[in-house]
Amino acid sequence: MSTVITRVFDLLKYNLENFPKQEFVSGKINGTWKKYSTQEFCDTTDNLSRGLTTIGIGKGSRVAVMSANRPEWNICDFAIMQLGAYQIPLYPTLAEHDVKFIIENAEITTVFVSDEAIYKKVKAVAAQLKNPIQIFSFNKVEGATHWEILVETGKSTNVDLESYRNAVSAADILTIIYTSGTTGTPKGVMLTHYNLVQNFIKSSVLLPPGIDKALSFLPLSHIFERLVSYLYAYGGVSIYYAESIDTIVADIQEVKPNAFSTVPRLLEKVYDKIMEKGKDLKGIKRGIFFWSLALAEKFDHDNGWWYNFKLAIARKLVFKKWQAALGGGIVVIVSGGAALNPRLNRIFWAAGMPIFEGYGLTETSPVITVNHFGETMFGTVGTAIEGVEIKIAADGEILARGHNIMKGYYMRDDLTAETIDKDGWFHTGDIGEILNGKFLKITDRKKEIFKTAGGKYVAPQMLENRYKESPLIEQIMVLGENMKFPAALIVPTFPALKAWCAHKGIAYTTNEEMIKNEQVLAKYDGIISDLGKEFGKWEQVKRFALLAKEFSIDGGELTPKLSFKRKVILEKNKNTIDKIYKDAENYKPES
Repeated sequence: MSTVITRVFDLLKYNLENFPKQEFVSGKINGTWKKYSTQEFCDTTDNLSRGLTTIGIGKGSRVAVMSANRPEWNICDFAIMQLGAYQIPLYPTLAEHDVKFIIENAEITTVFVSDEAIYKKVKAVAAQLKNPIQIFSFNKVEGATHWEILVETGKSTNVDLESYRNAVSAADILTIIYTSGTTGTPKGVMLTHYNLVQNFIKSSVLLPPGIDKALSFLPLSHIFERLVSYLYAYGGVSIYYAESIDTIVADIQEVKPNAFSTVPRLLEKVYDKIMEKGKDLKGIKRGIFFWSLALAEKFDHDNGWWYNFKLAIARKLVFKKWQAALGGGIVVIVSGGAALNPRLNRIFWAAGMPIFEGYGLTETSPVITVNHFGETMFGTVGTAIEGVEIKIAADGEILARGHNIMKGYYMRDDLTAETIDKDGWFHTGDIGEILNGKFLKITDRKKEIFKTAGGKYVAPQMLENRYKESPLIEQIMVLGENMKFPAALIVPTFPALKAWCAHKGIAYTTNEEMIKNEQVLAKYDGIISDLGKEFGKWEQVKRFALLAKEFSIDGGELTPKLSFKRKVILEKNKNTIDKIYKDAENYKPES
């Protein structure tokens, strides 16, 4: 009889019974793959659990993992949870003050770190703490205790793990995930085994038959990729962790995955590289490339036989090469974290690489809605998964209710009460609408919509997503609260700008100099004007400034999820923004 999954760690026994394999979870470190079979993974996990009991870890203990993606991350995750302890993921890029806050707030006693740099960061934090913490490293680091010591200790420790497992119920907390948010101190989101189990079972509509291997590169510290890793285990899919964000293309060629999850920006970069190659083509090859692209832009799920006939030709002549660039075995791509451009989505579908866009938050475990082969609609984030309800409040805010809603914010009953109303509806903070009675479309963040001096409301994300269609725009933030008109801060895609300058015969010096170049400024003025035409006159960006440096996590402008910390960006660029509006003092707003 197959194992019934009620707690996340039941996935291990489930896999041993149903999908035992030689390559269960694999990670590439320093160019070499470290591969765990299902049996080896489960044995190592159990031994680590036993080892953890010798240092006092048991039900209700708090253990953190601060590491990039690698098999050891998953082993720790399962080893901690099957003891009934809470696994608390820490983003490797977190600043020391955030690490200190989380360790103290969650009362963490033990931290697993990946390498020397993170060990030093946590060690520096430990020196400031009232209570001592134990640190274990995945890599061999001087002065640090290696994690395998715990595994070895566990091998010779006689502990009945089944008694620990039996003490864990579906309603128990599995993890506390701290969301940095765009303002304020991090909030600890408490998710239960029930939350996650129901979420990966109901989200399994994402995985059609024929998926055996998946490449993973989004951070496991974030609930999206962590849920996806459980989803893969539930579907018997082998996971391969890319070595880094810079090696994804090479790792895709090696693994030839059937699936991967991503954020839209990576797909945009893949598309931009393909377009660069297309523009370099000559003669009939160039003609066929752009004919195929124009055809792809019109893709829909019921285009008819004549369209499909032409599409078959385009796939054979052009899109087959696109597929090969992503390993040649893609069955599905899952996109989340930000809005995906519908045009880009159509093009990838036409190219034979379907993208399924979904939506959710850390507080919703995370999936609320998702597109899948059974139901999909371009420009939306899909329909609610089974067991989840959605509705739109009077002010346009998206509300959700169901098995995926968090237990609450750790030690913040006040915030929990603000976010989950008395009827159990979770207030997402996002604005949206429901199309065709079931497909959810996100239009903006409630807190990010601003009002101009003329009393007009502007939804910046819709504008930003449209402007980012330009291959010359890497990042753009639209602003204009209480101002006469919307303006924007733009970070150019500098490699693309360099290529454009070369094409136009403009001598490229430095990024700092080029953003002041009159021809470059005129080019961006044209892009902003052209791409903003579809919006109301009061919404259109009237002035902008080019910035020489990308917004980043390290710079403090982005959250670990790569969302804008708008308040930080506004403060850091105050002088630039003041100049934009001072230079346009005589501007008269259009209605």
